[in-house]
Amino acid sequence: MNDFLIVGAGISGLTVAWTLRRRGARVRLLEADALAGGKIRSRRRDGFLLDAGPNSLLDRGEGLGRLIDALGLGERVVEANTLAQRRYVVRAGRVIALPTSLMAFVRTPLFSLGAKLRLLSEPWRARAEHDESVARFVRRRLGPEFLDWAVDPFVSGVYAGDPERLSVRAATGRIHALEAEAGSLFRGALRRARQGRASGPVPKGRMISFREGIGELTDALAEAMGDDLLVSRPVHALRRTDRHWVAETSQGAETGETLVLAVPSFAAADLLDPFDGRLAAQLREIEYPGVVSLALGFAREQVRHPLDGFGLLIPSREGCETLGVLFSSTLFPDRAPPGRVLLTAFIGGARNPAATARDDAALIATAVDDLGPLLGLTGAPVFSEVSRWPRAIPQYTVGHLDRMANIAQGLNGLPGLQVAANWRGGVAVGDCINNALSLADTLLPPVSPGDGQA
Repeated sequence: MNDFLIVGAGISGLTVAWTLRRRGARVRLLEADALAGGKIRSRRRDGFLLDAGPNSLLDRGEGLGRLIDALGLGERVVEANTLAQRRYVVRAGRVIALPTSLMAFVRTPLFSLGAKLRLLSEPWRARAEHDESVARFVRRRLGPEFLDWAVDPFVSGVYAGDPERLSVRAATGRIHALEAEAGSLFRGALRRARQGRASGPVPKGRMISFREGIGELTDALAEAMGDDLLVSRPVHALRRTDRHWVAETSQGAETGETLVLAVPSFAAADLLDPFDGRLAAQLREIEYPGVVSLALGFAREQVRHPLDGFGLLIPSREGCETLGVLFSSTLFPDRAPPGRVLLTAFIGGARNPAATARDDAALIATAVDDLGPLLGLTGAPVFSEVSRWPRAIPQYTVGHLDRMANIAQGLNGLPGLQVAANWRGGVAVGDCINNALSLADTLLPPVSPGDGQA
């Protein structure tokens, strides 16, 4: 019988472990925390439903959908309000809806006439021969205004990152692929449209959650693991025998023929340093800036803005600490009590890594001060909760793909070792699930199509 030892019960580790176990393998899943799920956390408090980490999922008909079906969660799914297609950005203190059509783009005050006309020259811009930052790529192809008022806030919303440092090839691969395929974003999009492929830089699909938040997904996976999931079991060290990997914990040793590390890169580095110091150094180069998530509840009459959209992104040029805010009670039903609204704001990231060290009151005051003039807030929130993630989202900085190649080479020198985590292959929950399912297929292919597949 195949024998697997998996360290880390976030969405990646849970998905790999559950899939292998469902196919008949012996699996032990170790989690350092008292709860499985990693940064996916959902709970109700005072009538508000809070997601302390990811707040929504994008179902593109790939692994996520299959996982939901296999777990019997289909009836628990809730789809986002159609208003979620509208997203707001701030420019010069003014809240402006991002244009979603050609006519809206022509009319939008978000970009100047000069910036709009500059787009006509995009198909004739030269390609870059080497990896470059997202910021440099966008300035070169689209101009500085599109960086400042569209891409910069988008990068903050996804990575809490700095576009001057993130790799266009690694962090925004769908955008870079259009240039790589056709020498132009516009030509690449047109070519894909003719081929019937998704042409936009943002993947399409239905935005979903569950009746009690995203945590329902990880809770279902954890419950299905039964006694094969061991929580409060931090791994202090690893050993390698002739045939097995051994994980040392304070409660004893756990063994497996194959070891899967489903942990952040810095945690993997600590465990692998005794085996390969160079590999550990490469893993430690991946940065994880801290992010604070603030759930803020208001009486509906305290908020002048209609909250008719997904949320509001605040470009760095606006000089606010708050990166953006989700209109959580608009996105999904039953997120706030009657007569109340729930906002989820974010502070920190690559440009403000020290934010997580500040006390709750200071962070809440900062968010309310930043959002007050933009959303027409009056008075203090009637509800608040602060969630800190001191090391939140891995940053795919320039050179990340080369770093991943070096890490893969180092991992190849350690037989029986695999990794599954969001520091490679995409940071979104859906990406983690797809990568985890692909790894499970590699480790233990299904006997027949549909047999044991998510």
